[in-house]
Amino acid sequence: MRLCLVMIIIFLPILAWAQNERVEIARFSQGDLSGWQVKNFSGETRYTLEKSGGKLALRADSQASASGRFREVNIDLNTTPILNWKWKIDGVLDGADERTRKGDDYPARIYVVFSGGVMFWRTRAINYVWSNNQPAGSSWPNAFTERAHMIAVESGAARAGQWLSARRDVRADFRRAFGEEPGRVDVVAIMTDTDNTGGVATAWYGDIWFTAK
Repeated sequence: MRLCLVMIIIFLPILAWAQNERVEIARFSQGDLSGWQVKNFSGETRYTLEKSGGKLALRADSQASASGRFREVNIDLNTTPILNWKWKIDGVLDGADERTRKGDDYPARIYVVFSGGVMFWRTRAINYVWSNNQPAGSSWPNAFTERAHMIAVESGAARAGQWLSARRDVRADFRRAFGEEPGRVDVVAIMTDTDNTGGVATAWYGDIWFTAK
């Protein structure tokens, strides 16, 4: 009995630490851009640190362009499956049908990329987007590749101009999207893109992190 009590006393702090574990991905509120790299697709979206609503964040300005920022990571979703972030947009892109290639643009999106390891052809991606017109909570295959899946976390302009917090169970989302278990997360990326519609969009990205729950 005494031994059991000792084991419980030892185990409880470890359990509490695991439940509260936080893996930092982006600390834009601290002005920290370390580890973030550039990926250009078409033209260049401009990313700059600035204060918005009293918060330091990474501002993205896109004009008929598509480029993002990405960071290589190593996230075990069995330990920390919950992705948390903060974001804000200035407005949405009117008339864009996001299920088509011509409309595949978003004022804000966060990519979570899973590598297939040596089986590189199995690379998958979940895109969490602020949709222009698809209902919040809806999902669909990416218009360009079946290896990427889109999930509308926010939709429309009703809450544009407001800082919003979001959280998603990435492991559960991957299972629903691809019908299999995910591997480790290798890359997290952000992108504000308007190259397909030729539009203009502005967004702000706050901190991004993974947690156990």
